[in-house]
Amino acid sequence: MIDLHIEDNVAEVVLNNPKAMNSLTESDLQELSDAYTEAADRDVRALLLRGEGRGFSAGRNIKGLNPADDDATDYLANKVTPVLRQMSSFPAPTFAAVHGVCLGVGLGLVIATDIVYVAEDAKFGSPFANLGATLDSGGHSLFVERLGAHRAMDLIVTGDLISGSEAVQAGLFSRVLPAGELLEFTREKARRAALGATRAFLTSRTLVHDVRDSRHGLWESVKNENIAQGELCSSADYAEGFAAFNEKRTPVFQGS
Repeated sequence: MIDLHIEDNVAEVVLNNPKAMNSLTESDLQELSDAYTEAADRDVRALLLRGEGRGFSAGRNIKGLNPADDDATDYLANKVTPVLRQMSSFPAPTFAAVHGVCLGVGLGLVIATDIVYVAEDAKFGSPFANLGATLDSGGHSLFVERLGAHRAMDLIVTGDLISGSEAVQAGLFSRVLPAGELLEFTREKARRAALGATRAFLTSRTLVHDVRDSRHGLWESVKNENIAQGELCSSADYAEGFAAFNEKRTPVFQGS
């Protein structure tokens, strides 16, 4: 079950099946996609993703799954990946508040999120060592890019999990907080982002993704930044930001 709440231009998307540790069925993935579509259609200016109960998400719901009848490639390529791409291109900054376990497809959801805050006791890794399966949903890319090949293989082969504190120290995610402070901290950051210069934020996302996905070097990235800054010059928020600076007041951004 996926819940959607919208208030003050902030969407809060909740994975709400705590009895199954928010593991995801195909219908859950469709609901998740629908929630992001509705939030985008309502022009929210920030989105927060979280899980209800003891953990964020244990990944795919495999209860009762018969491998002989399962087309894993179809599930991942045609059910999971389109949702991850949709999340990654959401038209406003996205945040995730992650506590407890975050594995498999659940890990993919946070990889597809712009900013990820985690609880100290969150758990990340590859749970597939005892299933005869492999890490999916972008896990290999994240682990190798941030941890290196040896540490990535260590987590994959041993099945060991790392804590939220270890994950942030290793550069996997944004910040780590005590579990009791995580949600309100993330909500406050999302509320602040919703008052910000949305178009400029999305421009930066594009530049960040270009560096990550196309491996742009310094001067290619500088060239792209130069072009992007010039394009922002004509935006309403750019004009407002400079006017507010010169008038010594707080800017009021419209997100355009």
